[in-house]
Amino acid sequence: MSANDVQPAIEGWYTMDAEHPHLLGSCCTRCGTYYFPKHISYCKNPACDSEQFDEVQLSRTGKIWSYTNACYKPPEPFVAADPFEPYAIAAVELEKEQMIILGQVVEGVAVEQLKVGQQMELVLQTLHMDGDIEKVSWKWKPRTGDET
Repeated sequence: MSANDVQPAIEGWYTMDAEHPHLLGSCCTRCGTYYFPKHISYCKNPACDSEQFDEVQLSRTGKIWSYTNACYKPPEPFVAADPFEPYAIAAVELEKEQMIILGQVVEGVAVEQLKVGQQMELVLQTLHMDGDIEKVSWKWKPRTGDET
């Protein structure tokens, strides 16, 4: 293995497309309710009794619904930097799916730089190293232009 081996920190939750990553969710084939992570046993919509789902790529962009900072080291299985450094967390609303996805904000963006309604985009960033393997996860990054 080389030092350039890159793998998802959580297998099957997101695509590994470095330029345009997507979270992988599911959508009820009857009522159109979206789920993340994927849900395939029964629809949780009380008005629907379907058990059929399609795997879907969720929207890459959304607006901040809420945000906060993590000033404490999370417990295992999370692998935190050593020494631990606080980081921002954003709850981003995906318009098409009508759902909120919680995730870390990219390194270098402090909670003071965030605001409700701010446009965000999904990116991949290193979460931690596992020997020579770079484990990446999705994070939210403020949008700076007209990316899709």
